[in-house]
Formats: sequence, structure tokens, C-alpha cells
Amino acid sequence: MPWNNGGPSPWGSPGGSGGSPGGNGPRQPGGGGPWGSGGGPNAMPDLDDVIARIQAFVRRLLPWGGGAGRGRGLLLLAVALVAAWLVSGFYRVQPDEQGLVMRFGAFNRTTLPGLNYHLPWPIESVIRPAVTRINRIEVGYRSGVGDTRQQTGRDQGGRDVLEESLMLTGDENIIDIDFAVFWRIRDAVAYLFNTRQPTMNVKAVAESAMREVIGRTRIQPALTELRAQIETEVMKETQTILDAYGAGVEITQVQLQKVDPPAAVIESFRDVQRANTDAERIRNEAEAYRNDIVPRARGDAARIVAEAEGSKQASIAEANGQSQRFLSVLAAYKEAKDVTRQRMYLETMQEILNHSTTVVVDDSLKNLVPFLPLNDLPRPAPSPSAPPAPATAPAAPQARSSR
Repeated sequence: MPWNNGGPSPWGSPGGSGGSPGGNGPRQPGGGGPWGSGGGPNAMPDLDDVIARIQAFVRRLLPWGGGAGRGRGLLLLAVALVAAWLVSGFYRVQPDEQGLVMRFGAFNRTTLPGLNYHLPWPIESVIRPAVTRINRIEVGYRSGVGDTRQQTGRDQGGRDVLEESLMLTGDENIIDIDFAVFWRIRDAVAYLFNTRQPTMNVKAVAESAMREVIGRTRIQPALTELRAQIETEVMKETQTILDAYGAGVEITQVQLQKVDPPAAVIESFRDVQRANTDAERIRNEAEAYRNDIVPRARGDAARIVAEAEGSKQASIAEANGQSQRFLSVLAAYKEAKDVTRQRMYLETMQEILNHSTTVVVDDSLKNLVPFLPLNDLPRPAPSPSAPPAPATAPAAPQARSSR
């Protein structure tokens, strides 16, 4: 096929030389073509000539010439490419990761943390999942932070997802529950190859387990004392289902973030809760008062009964003692009546004189003024209507007595 020359060519000299790509070929008159050829609009370039020009251009770009030097350069280039390809098989596994080597897309082996080597691509490749990191999945709400984190608590900037959080309790009430599931990879091979979208599987299974547990629990215990029990049951149920799936996932914790009635009735429910709390408080106060007053009354009753029993025993003992004394005196009187009568008289007079005032009057004294100790006699208390008694009363004549 003819090649029309005559114009400037990128492969030849500025003067439009044609022929070989080096510009040494025969120059043909004409010009105007893009390859230094001329001709009319229907002129077609010679394909062999174009290939030769390209080869010459590539040879000019290489740092060596032709012949043996060119072969040596190609060999060095090939060795460098092979060395770079082999070096690309080195990889590093971080301490929280586990290396899974894939050979032609199929699992081949696992590698430990550190520097390792696998056959370069496309023969082998490596996947490095984090097996010690604790992942977090939120059900019923979105906190606005990534699912993979270790912090706890509800983010103030989050939002509720009612289609996940509204659940039916065992007594046919609706409850709004937000909870978080913490999990980690236990078996990396099962995690990557046994299930598709393992994170979504963990979320779906946890939500299903929570609905099952809440479905057999009454609303009042679920809101108060059964929160810890619900977390434990949901964690066990979720782990059982994931193990049956062979998901290679371990559930470390289920944490309830919010357990409330629906927003439409929460104020009324809180009023009922406050009333129940007040009733419980009053009941506890009454129970405390009863526990205080009943033992005290029982103690007083026991004390009174004990005092009465003691008084009865004392009265009985005293009566027995007096009867024994009387019987002993009677027996002595029967044995010696005169002596016993004299002794009884002396004892009686001794007792009387011990409690009376004795006045001794000498018979030799004459014109003795009689003495009557009226001031020492007990006086009755005056009545409010009676006039006051005189301070002193005239002394009455006293009979003289002598011993």
C-alpha cells in the first residue's frame, strides 16, 4: 500500500522525510498526511510502515541500544518485575486480627499476627478480619455513632426506630424497648464463609429473641425488676440461634437502653406508677408501725402476767407462812397456856409501845399540869367549804398515869 509523504511527520525529520521511522528512508514528494504522507482525502497509510515507525520510537526511548545490550536490558527488566511480584506477597497481621489466606478464591489456611507471606496475586490473597474487637449493634434506636465501638449509653443525638422498638408483652400491652448487642468474631472462617451479611444476621436474631422474651413477660415486671433477667435470656437465646446458623459470632453482652411504655400513654402510665409507689410506701409504713407496736404490746402483756404471777406466789407464800406461824403458836399454847399467854401479852405490848409516845410522870410532883399532845395527832384534810381550823386548841386536862 503506498504511503504519501510531503508534510511534517512526528517520526521523521521536520522536512517531512518519510520511509523508515528513523527518517532515513526515501523521501517522496507531496505531503499533508498525519504520518508525513501526502495525497488526497482517500489516501490510506501503509500498516507495515506504521508498525515500523512505532518500533523505532520505542527503541529510541529505551536506555540501551540494539543487539546484545537490548537483550540484557530486557532480562533485567523481567527479573525486576518478577522480584517485585514476589515481594508483593508479604503482608502484616495486626494483634487484633487473624489472617485468612485464599488460594484462587477458596480458603486455604489461617495465619497468626505478625509478618507473613503468601503467594502473590492472582494465586493467593489474604483477608484480615478483627477477631478481638467488640462490635456494637443498636436495635430500636440509632445513636449516630458507628456500630463498632465499646462505649455504652444512649447518645443524646440519636433517634428512635419504632418499627424495631415497639413490642407486645405477655399481657397484651405495648412496650418501647431500645437495646444494644455487643459481639465479637469467635471463628473467622465461619464468620466469613458460613453466612451472608453476618452483621445483619446478628441484628435480626437479637431482635427476634427480644420479641420472644418480651412476648412471655408481663409489662410491669419488664419495666422494673426483670430487666437483668431479660438481658440474660436474650443473650442466651441469640447465642443459641447463631450457633445453629454456624455464624462464628460470640455475644458478649445485651444491654437495655430504654424500657418505657409508648410515648402516647407514657404520662398516664407514670401517674399510675406514682400512685402505686405511694400505695407501696404507705403499706410499708403501716407494716413498720405494726411491727413496732405489736411486739411492744406483747412485751407489756408478758410483763403484767409475770408481775401478777409473782404477786400471787408471794401472797400464797405469805399466807402459808402466817398459817404455819399460827399453827406453831397454837401448838405451843396447848403445851403451856400460861407461859404462852404471858409471852403473847408481852409481845403485843412491846409492839404497841414501840409505836406510841411515852410520858413519864413522877408521883412526888404536885400541881402537875396535865399534858395532852394534840399537835402530834394526825388531822383530817380540811374540805374546801369548811372554815379554817384554829391554829391552837386549849389543852384538855390529862389524867395522870404512872407505871
